[in-house]
Amino acid sequence: MGVPYVPVLGLVGTDLLTRRDDMVLAPDPFDGKTVSVVAKAMRPDVAVFHVDKADRHGNVSCGYPVEAVILAEASRHVIVTAEEIVDRLDEKDATGTFVPSILVDAVVHAPFGSHPAGMTGRYAPDKVHMEQYVAASRSDAAFAEYLKTYVFDVGSHAEYVERFVPREWQQPLTEVIR
Repeated sequence: MGVPYVPVLGLVGTDLLTRRDDMVLAPDPFDGKTVSVVAKAMRPDVAVFHVDKADRHGNVSCGYPVEAVILAEASRHVIVTAEEIVDRLDEKDATGTFVPSILVDAVVHAPFGSHPAGMTGRYAPDKVHMEQYVAASRSDAAFAEYLKTYVFDVGSHAEYVERFVPREWQQPLTEVIR
């Protein structure tokens, strides 16, 4: 929105302020009585999110309702990974949230880009992998090993899919579009 902060009434009375240094309590400047949480505006350098479809121009159909437009508007650069690339995508063709190309810097074709989580209408979460993730998150050592196996020792998205996505789900992979 281009503002330095935003009032958030719903957070008053929670313990969130004890854990965050980017939010404070402040009186309403107009009536002086109402107190709200004032949250510092976030301006990410880069936003990356995975969607159902995108076209070569950068128009995006998320495939489900999501706050992607707000994220894209707040970020300096936006990279979208997509299950499918189509020739042309208009807002009327979109399923769920539509993000216009003016907000998108790059589109990457990345089938199974949300794995091990699912993608609405495409594939369910990989329950076996999610169980491994949850188990690994219980200790720093186990999580470090999980990251080594599934993130740091994987050379590309195509390699990740080949090694970890169930074979019956796989299809041709990854190309940078824009």
